[in-house]
Amino acid sequence: MKREYHRVGFTAAQSAELWERWKKGEGLHAIGRVLGKPHSCIFNHLRPSGGIKPPSRRRSRLALTLVEREEISRGLVAGRSVRAMGRAPSTISREIGRNGGSGRYRAAAADKRAWKQALRPKVCKLAVHVRLRQAVAAKLERDWSPQQIAGWLKRKHPNTEARRVSHETIYRSLYVQARGVLKQELMAHLRSQRRFRRSRHATQKTGERGQIVNPISISERPAFVEDRAVPGHWEGDLLCGSKNSNIVTLVERQSRYVMLAKVPNRETQTVVNALIKQARKLPNELYKSLTWDRGKELADHQRFTMETKIAVYFCDPQSPWQRGSNENTNRLLRQYFPHGVDLTSYSQARLNSVARELNERPRKTLGFQTPAERFNQCVASTG
Repeated sequence: MKREYHRVGFTAAQSAELWERWKKGEGLHAIGRVLGKPHSCIFNHLRPSGGIKPPSRRRSRLALTLVEREEISRGLVAGRSVRAMGRAPSTISREIGRNGGSGRYRAAAADKRAWKQALRPKVCKLAVHVRLRQAVAAKLERDWSPQQIAGWLKRKHPNTEARRVSHETIYRSLYVQARGVLKQELMAHLRSQRRFRRSRHATQKTGERGQIVNPISISERPAFVEDRAVPGHWEGDLLCGSKNSNIVTLVERQSRYVMLAKVPNRETQTVVNALIKQARKLPNELYKSLTWDRGKELADHQRFTMETKIAVYFCDPQSPWQRGSNENTNRLLRQYFPHGVDLTSYSQARLNSVARELNERPRKTLGFQTPAERFNQCVASTG
């Protein structure tokens, strides 16, 4: 049987939020978690324009609007004359003629067609001026940066506009391959070696943006944590929904016991406060360490450790398998909290109920014991 594949699309609102987060410097995985999409879908949405947000399109004030086209459609059904439809008769006649005539005219289809035909891509300066394009390509092959090339051209041809180009135009000609101006191979000469343009904020190292200071790498985590020989070592993450809603998910590595916490936002102070509250519900012997990814929601990890005496270890970048138990649990949780759902609608009582259902479900990896049974054995042994 042939397998069907469905394209994962974006609404206008999702696309706008994607570009806004990309501009702020968030990565593919982080944006994907917020929008409930695989990071590969985020990449495919960015790729055609090279990571550079396409300019917003606006209709001409002289063009027919959808409301006016709907009025034309209603007028045709009512049998009104084109002179009674509010616009110049010639405009109405051309509109009807180019969209199937009076018997087949549909406002929505006509509006969509007009919007598509109005697309007029601006011709790139490098596409028009051959000598300028050749000069830019030659300098790129010598590993000059676009900024160096633009500065050199400005100094060499101060009075000839056709022989100068901005560094931004060079970048766009490289990353937006649909322009077909500069060969893609020339991107190998850029120092960044990136496949598409990143926001300047993505490389900022200032503490103002919640960067993780003094993280302890997972490579420093004791070996007995890795083999699950000792209880009390947890993995954590945020389960993300629409409208920037989140749930803190915690999984104990040995028993796979789950705890969930409702948070109003993903600010580091909010998340750390929730983690501290959860930690205080357990005996010290059953909460010794926490492994997290590189999300900046745990930028204040040092305060968490100071108040709970719990060590925090951070995974390597883009290595979700290093929190395998938590990643698997988050997939199970999607049965209760599907992608694209606003998670703020769920109460803490509901989260506790879902956690209890998972904890009372037999697990093959536990010899078909439940996480609750295994965890209660750990509690009894510490008592």
